[in-house]
Amino acid sequence: MSTGGRLAWPVAVLVWAGAAVPGAGQQVADFREVSFPTSDGGVIFANLYGEGAHAVLLAHGAVFDKQSWDGVARQLAAAGHRVLAIDFRGYGKSRAGRARGALHEDVLGGIGYLRAQGAQRVSLIGASMGGGGVGNAAAQAEAGAIDRLILLAAAPAQAPERMQGRKLFIVASGDPARPAVQRQYAAAREPKELLILPGNAHAQHIFRTEHAAALTAALLAWLADAP
Repeated sequence: MSTGGRLAWPVAVLVWAGAAVPGAGQQVADFREVSFPTSDGGVIFANLYGEGAHAVLLAHGAVFDKQSWDGVARQLAAAGHRVLAIDFRGYGKSRAGRARGALHEDVLGGIGYLRAQGAQRVSLIGASMGGGGVGNAAAQAEAGAIDRLILLAAAPAQAPERMQGRKLFIVASGDPARPAVQRQYAAAREPKELLILPGNAHAQHIFRTEHAAALTAALLAWLADAP
């Protein structure tokens, strides 16, 4: 439910954050490192957590890497999702292909890998720079390839009106990126929602603030409802 273009979640999520998180009592096995090719000849390394028919790909921001998602990935895996946290080209052992700066190729390669591993649904979470890569991938992927899309203070996608999937835009109220996020939200097709959290932390930095539980709860809720 939204009001004036915003989700009526900030209060509801903050209340829920004090309750049990779905799957919080479950044990999650350690991740394993995997790799997969991109269509332009690159090789991407990633951490793979859990099992499940609904897979979630995590795309990091510019000052982060795949390991930065570890806490979130474990919570998503405990909730029953298969989780793939990628290192973009140029990070860790991941290598670029022929196309310069083509982060969307890394995301598309990850979608293909998850499908080949048996995932029936694939959703994407991208933060800041990674959100731009996710948004561009969502505009270029085959129809029906993406179920849910979560854009966390995402860098602008080139064609937000073409992004597929149910879209959740998240940004902190004091984040300088907020105007750009709201423009992307306005240009995106339905179904979509916009969640504005308190504070001024940018993207994954929110996980280091007092609003971390609210953000995590929002991710779990968006991914949990029926397809």
